[in-house]
Amino acid sequence: MENEKDVLEVRNLKINFNTYAGTVQAIRDVSFDLRKGETLAIVGESGSGKTVTTRSIMGLNSPNAVIDSGTIMFKGQDLLKKSRKQMDQIRGRDIAEIFQDPMTSLDPTMKIGKQIAEPLIIHKGMKREKAYAQALEMMKLVGIENAEQRINNYPHQFSGGMRQRIVIAIALVNYPEILIADEPTTALDVTIQAQILDLMKELQAKTNTSIIFITHDLGVVAGMADRVAVMYAGKIVEYGTVDEIFYNPKHPYTWGLLNSMPTMDTSGTELPSIPGTPPDLLDPPVGDAFAARNKYALKIDTEKQPPFFKVSDTHYAATWLLDKRAPKVTPPEPIIERQKHYAELVHQEINKSKGNHVEEQEEQL
Repeated sequence: MENEKDVLEVRNLKINFNTYAGTVQAIRDVSFDLRKGETLAIVGESGSGKTVTTRSIMGLNSPNAVIDSGTIMFKGQDLLKKSRKQMDQIRGRDIAEIFQDPMTSLDPTMKIGKQIAEPLIIHKGMKREKAYAQALEMMKLVGIENAEQRINNYPHQFSGGMRQRIVIAIALVNYPEILIADEPTTALDVTIQAQILDLMKELQAKTNTSIIFITHDLGVVAGMADRVAVMYAGKIVEYGTVDEIFYNPKHPYTWGLLNSMPTMDTSGTELPSIPGTPPDLLDPPVGDAFAARNKYALKIDTEKQPPFFKVSDTHYAATWLLDKRAPKVTPPEPIIERQKHYAELVHQEINKSKGNHVEEQEEQL
C-alpha cells in the first residue's frame, strides 16, 4: 500500500464487456484509493461506470466482463486474482454492499431475522441463538421499532425505508472494513432519504467503516462525503475534497453537473442541462470523451486525452483548460460564485490557523 491509511487501492483498472455488437470499454484506466473511516463519493451520469467499478471490487461483474488490466489491492492482496470461493469469504465479511432497491436485495420468502443473522453464521460460524441475539441488537441499532416482535416478519411487511434499514443491518452486522452504497436512497422519498443518510453517518462514526458512496445526486454528496471522484464515460475526470469539488471545480463536466443541481439561490423555472449524450463506448473518442458536449473544448480535446493536472495536493482534474498553454476561459456565473465562496473559506481557514499558531506561541512563552 502506498499509504498506510488506505484500506483499498484501485490502480489502472480497465474492464471491457464482450457483446454481440462488439467490445464495450466500460472502465478505461480508473485509479483511486479509499482511506480508513472516510466516505468517498463516486458521482456521474447513468452509464459512466460507477457501478461496474464497485461491482469489480465485490467480484460481482457479469460473465461477459473481462478485466483488461489493473489491480484492486485490499490488505496487501489483489482482489482481481482471488477465486470465486475466496471472494465468497471476503464478501459480506470484510467488504459489504447496500444495493439500490431494498425489495430486490431481500429474500421475500425468508424472515428478516434469519437474513440479518445469516452472515454471522456463515462468516463467523456463530451459533443460531447468538447470531439471532446479535441480529436483534443490529435491528435496534438501525432504528427498527419493536424489533423483538418484528424479527419474525417478512420483507413485504415493512415500508421501503424500513426495508433499506434492514439491508443496512445485513451489510453492517459483521462490521466490514468497507461498505459500498450503490445509490441507496434513490428508491426512497426525500424525508426517508435524509433519515437513511443520517443513519449511515451515525453508524460509520461508531464502526469506523470506510464507505464508497455511488450516486448521481450531488445534493446527497454534499452532506455525506469527505472526498469526491467525478466519473464520465468510464474515466475519473476530477477528484478532490468535497469542498474543492463543490466550490472550486475545474472540469467543465463538473461545472455542468453542479449547474444542473438546484440550490437555495436557484431562480427561474428551468435548470440548465448538459447538451448531448455520453459517447458510445463501443468506439470511444480518441481525445477527451466530453469534448463533443463541451462548449469550452479546445482543438486538442478531439486529438488527445488530457492527463490529470494538479490543482492542489488533494485536487486533480483531467482537462486541457488547466494546461499552462490553454487560453483563459470564464466559467458559468454560478461556478464563479462558488469559487468566490471557496476563496472566502480558504481565507478564513488561513486566519484561523494563524490565530491558533499565535496562541500556541503565547502559551510557550
